[in-house]
Amino acid sequence: MNQPVPKVKICCISSVEEAQLAIEYGASALGLVGAMPSGPGVISDELIAEIAAQIPIEIQTFLLTSETEIDEIIRHHERTKTTTIQLVDVLKNGTYDDLKAALPEVKLVQVIHVLGEETIDEALIAAEGVDYLLLDSGNPNLKVKELGGTGRVHNWSISKRVVELSPVPVFLAGGLHQDNVTSAINAVNPYSLDLCSGVRTDGKLDHVKLNVFFKAVRSG
Repeated sequence: MNQPVPKVKICCISSVEEAQLAIEYGASALGLVGAMPSGPGVISDELIAEIAAQIPIEIQTFLLTSETEIDEIIRHHERTKTTTIQLVDVLKNGTYDDLKAALPEVKLVQVIHVLGEETIDEALIAAEGVDYLLLDSGNPNLKVKELGGTGRVHNWSISKRVVELSPVPVFLAGGLHQDNVTSAINAVNPYSLDLCSGVRTDGKLDHVKLNVFFKAVRSG
């Protein structure tokens, strides 16, 4: 049986024009990066709010937040008003239920950094409280945390196991581009693909790379 065509989230959106371009090529979600300890694509909360306010309702807008305190996450969302919150680190206090009670209309995504087999249990525990999982190649254990945007591929066999076992849809991120996306889809069968640098040249969205990438996704 043919695998369903995965959705695509384009991350590191830096302007309304980039958002419109990503949507034009077929993106169903956009990543808007708040303050991070490392990695590309960071923009101001004011710009995140400006972009999110102009996106059609059927397109999800993800606030990537490195905040780990419930109250700070809520305040970050209040400043930006996205449809979705992408938690790139683990909660230090409170629960996902606390966030959902405060922001009932907002979807929650927990990023899981794929480091080893222990990732599977970590992911399945998180899946009990969020709407989506997102598997990425960062390392939150470093002195300067890597919380995404590494451009590295991780162990897709671990990701596949998470997809097979997770009760919620799973996004696959980490080093995706036009030359490996078909292999990624076949190996992992994710609900959605998530990428930043793979469709950019000199940091800017590239029409040619977008076109080739989306063609590869649709052709399987």
